[in-house]
Amino acid sequence: MKKTMVSALTTALVVGAASTTFAAANPFSDVPADHWAYDAVSQLAADGVIDGYGDSTFKGNRNITRYEMAQMVAKAMAKNTSGADKALVDKLAAEFAAELNNLGVRVAKLERNADMVKWNGMARYDFERSNYEHHPLNGLSAKYAKDDVTSGNTITFRLEPTAEVNKNWKVKARLDSTINMKTDGPGYGSDNVKLKRIWAEGKYGNTMIRLGKMPVTIDMDIMFDTQFSGAQVQFGNKLKTTINAGRFNLTSGNDYYNYAVKVDDTGATTANYQAIGFTGWLGKLNAGLGYHHLTSHAFTNLVGYGDNDAMNTVTAKGTYHFDKNIAFQVNYGKNFSADNYNESRSFVLGYKEFENFDTTNAGQWGMALAYRYIGQNVGPTPTYTLDAGTKGWELSYLANVMPHTYLWLKAVKGKTLIGNDNYNELFGRIEWQF
Repeated sequence: MKKTMVSALTTALVVGAASTTFAAANPFSDVPADHWAYDAVSQLAADGVIDGYGDSTFKGNRNITRYEMAQMVAKAMAKNTSGADKALVDKLAAEFAAELNNLGVRVAKLERNADMVKWNGMARYDFERSNYEHHPLNGLSAKYAKDDVTSGNTITFRLEPTAEVNKNWKVKARLDSTINMKTDGPGYGSDNVKLKRIWAEGKYGNTMIRLGKMPVTIDMDIMFDTQFSGAQVQFGNKLKTTINAGRFNLTSGNDYYNYAVKVDDTGATTANYQAIGFTGWLGKLNAGLGYHHLTSHAFTNLVGYGDNDAMNTVTAKGTYHFDKNIAFQVNYGKNFSADNYNESRSFVLGYKEFENFDTTNAGQWGMALAYRYIGQNVGPTPTYTLDAGTKGWELSYLANVMPHTYLWLKAVKGKTLIGNDNYNELFGRIEWQF
C-alpha cells in the first residue's frame, strides 16, 4: 500500500503533539511554504529529524512506498529526539513497525511509548449473607446497631489505568462503581464512577516512592483492606522495608467492614496514620512484621476501647510453603492501646491457595480451611469474610471457570465475641478481568 509523505506527516501531526513553531527556512524545495503540512515538515526538518532524500527535496507530491517511509523513520530514530518531535517519531515508528523490523530496527520500546496509558479492569458480582443469632451490638447503641440477618447482592465495575510519565515514574488510579442489585441503587458508597485511588509511583533501583491515595500495602489482612492518603517509601531486596505516613479515612465506604468504627459527635472522620513494615523470605517461610499508629477522636467511641484516641497495633504474618501446592499461614495482630477485643489471630491451611493465582487460563483451583478470631479493635478494615468482632471456621474455594474469569466461594460458621452467640455467613463472587 502506498502513502504520500504529506499524508503520513498529517497523520502524525493529528495523533502526535507537534510543535507549532515555524522553522526559519524550508529546506525542501518541492514543499511550498503555504502548504497545509508546512509547519510539521519545517519543524521536523529544522530539528534534523527528517532528512528527505538527501538532495534538498522532499518529494511530498508523489507516492512513496512504506519501505521508503520506514527508511526515513529509521534515520529519525537514530537522532535521539525528545519532546514533541519524539512523539511524532514514536507514532510513525509504531505505524511502520513491520517494515522497520525488516530493516533490523528494534521498535518494541517505541511501540510501548506510543501508547503511554494502559487500562486494566474487572466486572464482578458479589453475594453475601450474614446470620446472627443475636447481633452483639444491638441494644448497646443505635449508632452501632445492625439487623440480625444482613445480605448483600452487588455488581462492581472497576477500571485501573496506568500512565507512563518517564522511565522512572508512573501515575496509577482506580475507579469503582458498585450497584446494589436488590434496590438498583448505590452499593458500597455510590453507583456512580468514583475515583478511589490515585497516586504517582517512582522507581529507582530497589527503592519505590508513592505519593497520593494508594493501597496501604503493609498487612492487607488482619488490619486493613483499603487505601490511605499520603506518602509511601519502599526499599530493599531480600528484606523489604515499607514506610507509610498520611491520613486514613474512617468513613466513605470503609466502615461497612467494621461496625465499631463510626463517626462520633465531634465529626471526626479521619485518623492520622504512620506505619512501618518488613517482609522477606527465609527458606520456605515468607514472613512479615508491621507496626501501625493511628490517632482519631472517633476511636474513643469504640465498644470496649476506653477513653483512648489512638491505635498502636503490631501485626505479624508467616506463610510456610511445604511444597508448591500446600502452605500454612499464621497471622496475628494486637492493639496495645485498646482495653478489650484488642487481639486478632488467623490460622490457614491452603491447597494452591497461596501460590500465584493466574487467571489467564481455565482449570486452576485452590482450597483453604481457616480458623479466625477477629477483635474489632485491632484494625479498622480487616480483609476477612468474617465480620470484625467474631470468631469461627472458614472454608473457601477458588477456581478459574474460564480464561480471565474466577469463582470464589466461602462459608463461615462461628460465634460473636460479645455474647458468644451463633454467627454464620455465606459469600460468593464471580469476577471477569480484562
